[in-house]
Amino acid sequence: MPVPFTACASLGGDTTPTARKQLDALSAYLGQRREHLLQLWREAVRRDAQLATSSGLSRGALDDHIPRIIDDFARRLRLQDSHEPLPPDSQQQQDAAEHGMHRWQQGYDIREAMREWGHLEAVILRELDRYAVSHPQVDPEVVSAARESLVELCLEGTSESAGRYVRLQQAEAASRVRDLESSLRALQTLEDERSKLLRETAHDLRGSVGVLASTTALLTKPQISGPARDHFHNLLQQRISSMGALLSDLVELARLEAGQNPLKIERFDAAERLRGYCEMLRPAAAERGLFLKCKGPRSLPVEGDQLKLQRIVQNLLLNALKATQHGGVVVRWAAGKEKANRQWQLSIGDTGPGFTLQSAAPLRRALKRATDVAREADAEAEARSNRPAERQGDSDVLAAASGPGSAMLPSGEGIGLSIVKRLCEVLGATLELETAPGHGTTIRILFPVQYPGTPAQLAP
Repeated sequence: MPVPFTACASLGGDTTPTARKQLDALSAYLGQRREHLLQLWREAVRRDAQLATSSGLSRGALDDHIPRIIDDFARRLRLQDSHEPLPPDSQQQQDAAEHGMHRWQQGYDIREAMREWGHLEAVILRELDRYAVSHPQVDPEVVSAARESLVELCLEGTSESAGRYVRLQQAEAASRVRDLESSLRALQTLEDERSKLLRETAHDLRGSVGVLASTTALLTKPQISGPARDHFHNLLQQRISSMGALLSDLVELARLEAGQNPLKIERFDAAERLRGYCEMLRPAAAERGLFLKCKGPRSLPVEGDQLKLQRIVQNLLLNALKATQHGGVVVRWAAGKEKANRQWQLSIGDTGPGFTLQSAAPLRRALKRATDVAREADAEAEARSNRPAERQGDSDVLAAASGPGSAMLPSGEGIGLSIVKRLCEVLGATLELETAPGHGTTIRILFPVQYPGTPAQLAP
């Protein structure tokens, strides 16, 4: 006959020596049967049609903390036959919480995580029943108390696991809210800049319309002589041409923002194209008494969209020429210094008066922010490679040759710079802006040498 003893809930009270030996034997048995219990649990989980996420996990990922939780139960039986209470922050609670975190990371929903706990409890309960049948000498109160202890362990485990799961969900939700708020602020900033840009453009158009109206009125007066009439006629044509170009820029910007200007990647010689663009605009520079120089290697084979590159260069060159009273503009190009970097650089610098960011237009401030981001990325890459920073093209910045009075932003420059910024985003290029009063303005652009999906390598 088994030796009777008084069992307390979860065997938390005093037990007889025989009961303690039986608890130790049961604990050792569960330790020996751990792999078998794990196999039974895996089979139960695999058969459960409502546990779809587990089917994509490897055996190690599926087991996760479950082996340690089974060990925790065996250890709990050994500790509960002693006079010392279990510590409130037990290893079992930590293992259960970490299991909940793992299941959250694996994409489980909370219902799936709880069903896994249910299968574990059912597997161990059946094993306790089999143990009682195969060991009839064990006091029924020992098995009953072990079952109560298992229920308590699984209750604590599911609570800890679900608690960690919920906290992680709340943290993720809070992070998404912060990201959404940040995106909304960025969108509001973009909208503010766009509104100001459109107001400036409308102001330019209104001014041109005013000139058209006054010039047309003058041309109707019979007393206007032939030379004066020719002058006003030329002024009228210039304004009409300027308004047409500005409206075309607005249409192009709208298409870029709507994503209606896809890339057309092809191989070409960037050096040859840039020299051609400079030749096209050299008469405009000469008309203003300015120089337009080109510097770079004779050949620079790259991949890219030639029309978008041409639009970028023309916008930047026209803006540079408009902002410069004396001196001129220098266009430089070069291959990247790092072969692994696979980039090539274009810089356009003028001898204009430069400007401070506080007095600059919104688009110039946006270019400055893009510059800061690009330089932070360079600094991180240099820190990872443990080599000193090497700034390409610092000598590109020209001394100012224009007086402070020429620091006015050219008409329509905001639209042109916005188009440049959008085109660079489409091409995967980064912009850097360097300017200051008395030092002119230089804009550098780093273009990819090759784009994804083009297997053939370019000649070095």
